[in-house]
Amino acid sequence: MRAFMRAPLRAPLRAPLRVSVRGPRRPALLVWGRWTAGFLAFPIGGLAGRAAAGPVDDAMSALVGGVVTGAVIGAGQALLSSGRLSPPRWAAATAAGSGLGLLLGAALVGHRTDLGSLALMGAVEGVLLGVAQACALPRTARLPWLWAVAMPALWAAGWTVTTLAGVGVDARFTVFGATGALTFSALSGILLHRLLPATAPGRTTGSDALREVDA
Repeated sequence: MRAFMRAPLRAPLRAPLRVSVRGPRRPALLVWGRWTAGFLAFPIGGLAGRAAAGPVDDAMSALVGGVVTGAVIGAGQALLSSGRLSPPRWAAATAAGSGLGLLLGAALVGHRTDLGSLALMGAVEGVLLGVAQACALPRTARLPWLWAVAMPALWAAGWTVTTLAGVGVDARFTVFGATGALTFSALSGILLHRLLPATAPGRTTGSDALREVDA
C-alpha cells in the first residue's frame, strides 16, 4: 500500500493535434485587378518573341517566337498572381504550351491572318496552353481542368478582339495585342480566382499551413 502511495503520479500522455490554419482571403477585386494588370506582359512578350524569331511565317519562327513570348507572359502572370502561382513552373508551362500551340495553330491555318484563321489558331494554341498551365496549377486548385477547357475560347477571344480593334495583325505577331490581352486577362482573372482564391501575405499559399498544439 505504501509503495503504491509513494509511486509518482504521471500525467496522461497528450497527443499533438494538427490544426489547419488558413490565412484570411484577400479582397477579390484587388486580386483580380493585379492579375488583369498582367496584360502588359503580352505586348512585352510579343516584342520579345518577334525580336527572337521575326514574324510567324514558318515552323521555326512559330516555335521559337511562341516559346519566348510564353516565357515572358507566364513570368509576368505568376508575379502578379498574388502568390498563387509558382513563377518557374508557370513560366515553363506557358512557354511550352505557347510554343507548341503556336506551331500547330499557325501551320493549321497556313499562317493566314484573317479573323477566322486567327481565331482558329488561337483556339488550337489554347488547347495546348490550357493543358500545360492546368498541370502547373497548385494541388489546391479547384477543378483545374476547367482552366484547360476555358483557354481555347479565351485565347481565340484575344485574337478576335485584337483583330476587330484594327491592330495590324498582318505583321504576324506571336500573340494578340493589348486590347485582346486586356480582355483575356480580365476574363481569366475571374476564372483563376474561382479556382484558386488568394490568401493574405504571411500565410502559406498552395496548401494549408499546419500547426501542432497540445490537446
